[in-house]
Amino acid sequence: MDENFSSDMWWGTLGTIRPFPNFHPDRDAADIQAALERKDAAALVRILTNRNNAQRQAVAQSFQDQTKQDLSGVLKKVLSGELEELLLQLVMLPEQLEAQRLKAAMAGLGTDEETLLEILCSRSRKTLQEVAAVYRQMYKKDLEKELKAETSGDFARLVVALLNKAATAGSVQRDVQALAASLSGKKAEAGPWINILTSRDSDHLDKVLMELELETGQTVDQLVEKRFSGDFRLGLRVLVQCIQNPEVYLAQRLLTMKTSLVQGIMVSHSEEDLLRIRAAFLRLSGSSLYSTLQKHFKGEQLLALQAICRSED
Repeated sequence: MDENFSSDMWWGTLGTIRPFPNFHPDRDAADIQAALERKDAAALVRILTNRNNAQRQAVAQSFQDQTKQDLSGVLKKVLSGELEELLLQLVMLPEQLEAQRLKAAMAGLGTDEETLLEILCSRSRKTLQEVAAVYRQMYKKDLEKELKAETSGDFARLVVALLNKAATAGSVQRDVQALAASLSGKKAEAGPWINILTSRDSDHLDKVLMELELETGQTVDQLVEKRFSGDFRLGLRVLVQCIQNPEVYLAQRLLTMKTSLVQGIMVSHSEEDLLRIRAAFLRLSGSSLYSTLQKHFKGEQLLALQAICRSED
């Protein structure tokens, strides 16, 4: 096994997809070629959902070397619809997938604010910088400019601050006072919420939000609901959920069983924290993610999603 695919990195993570132990990219590439020739979608699903992302990249490279063709391009010719989309997402790099999801959220009429927020709130500054670089490569556009063009007012300021998360230390007490003061006037001030909630680490913010709840006697969600409106209110609510309990927020998104969300979230979290999201899903809905998928999907698409989910809870 190639040492680049050392499994030390992943064992003990909360992802569902682990490195395939007996990994031979050349063999996988040949198997994929044979499966494509006989249009055997189940075989494609079996291989691609049982390798982690680094291994899939190696397989795609072997495929290119063996056939002089791009794996994504060939998958597009042979597959169609939602299954095609899912398998293409599996062969992308993680930051390409997030860039693609952001682009799709801004395409056409109207913006899918919640997908923008999901990615911007739940991803670190470092990840978002990588996503922005890949976005420029893929679409020849600047992500920050595109986000500004899609949003306005306080919401635009929040979105840009989330993309460029700062890392500033603060005092819990001072931050609590600043947030409380911002709510005391006739009109609530957005500034302190943007500055504080996008520039401190999540442990610090957890303490700040808990203290604020003690001081005001209301949940942060209630405060935000009462004092702010529109997209900015939605943005703050998602951000607060991602600070306090990101896996619960993502599980709530999965509960919609909307294909683009289910596929996007499951693939992009499969090597990080999908086990946590699965546990939150079970707590929220009383059913496992694995068995819920069965009610909403079928065929190879169901096989693929259940393979990413990995097992029953």
